[in-house]
Amino acid sequence: MAALGPILDPIVGTTGLNSGGVGMLTTVPVFLMGLGALGGRTVRDMLGQKAGISLGIALIAGATASRLLLDGAAGMIASAAAAGLGIALGQALVPGVIKAEFGPATGRVMGLYTTGIMGGAAIAAASAADLAGHLGWQGTLALWSLPAFAALALWGKAAPGASMASESVPLAAPSGRAGFWRNRRAWALMLFFGVGTGAYTLVLAWLPPFYVSLGRDAATGGYLLAGLTLTEVLAGLAVSALASRFPDRRAPLLLVLTSLLAGLACLIEAPLTLALPAIVLLGLGIGSLFPLSLILTLDHVDEPKRAGDLAAFVQGGGYLIASLMPFLAGWIKDSARDLTGAWILMAAGVLLLIVMAAGFSPASYSRITASRTSAGRVR
Repeated sequence: MAALGPILDPIVGTTGLNSGGVGMLTTVPVFLMGLGALGGRTVRDMLGQKAGISLGIALIAGATASRLLLDGAAGMIASAAAAGLGIALGQALVPGVIKAEFGPATGRVMGLYTTGIMGGAAIAAASAADLAGHLGWQGTLALWSLPAFAALALWGKAAPGASMASESVPLAAPSGRAGFWRNRRAWALMLFFGVGTGAYTLVLAWLPPFYVSLGRDAATGGYLLAGLTLTEVLAGLAVSALASRFPDRRAPLLLVLTSLLAGLACLIEAPLTLALPAIVLLGLGIGSLFPLSLILTLDHVDEPKRAGDLAAFVQGGGYLIASLMPFLAGWIKDSARDLTGAWILMAAGVLLLIVMAAGFSPASYSRITASRTSAGRVR
């Protein structure tokens, strides 16, 4: 996904996709990431966590490799869909593994996990334009199947075994799956994660094309996205190191949301002269918000499998929300010939997150256990 932006011109030239179609290359996998995450518990109960994650990695590897042969719009979108399902399985099941294996260190390890995601994006964005000059755009995209196949082999050997022996045993909690669908705090966490991740998918898909439209070349657009994702990596590492010092997540959340809002303001007001501050501020904001949103979610539940189910619920609906941003940005670009409206829309979303973050006090975490009252309503 991160390699697409810097090489959109040859992709569009070969496939004939318009801006809306280009947005679909990010929208489709993110949308399916949401649907797949919502089904993560079913997959875990059927296959177990280890096999479920293995299946997800295999889907990513196969879909990415297929791009060496698929050069039409339908093939690109189909491969994006398959990869999205694979990513969904991984992201739905891995948080539960982390919660079970690392316990009190969950925040630190979740920070490392999300940093790995952003680190991969940084490498892809930085290398895409140069690799396309040597391998073509299809070879550049298909090349990412190699680390996926390597990850599949490593996961098969390194995946924990003892804690997964009973991984398919149904949850004892009576309010398991149904409780999340009828729980307002779970929906609030979903919305928070979705809007925040929407900022990530938006810049991933459209930051390089935005700067190309302003006169920069494709390589520069890729380097700017790489710089942003590198900043995200550093921010994710900081969250990993410091998360345990802030059991009340509100202060760091408000700080990183302010950074994200300031970065969007730079893109809106002076994207060329303030390009460097925009990249740094956006990277710090997005790179911290992604792991903090997941850590905040896991804070609400102590039991590992139930925490994993909550994470799958939050990510599932959240990715459905986030998938709208690249498509809406493509529609805005086709309509207005400019992406400024997309940055303004995202800034409004960040303001909503600031209001929501103020209400996530540790004392309120118990709201996730709300069940039906005698009157038949959720507390």
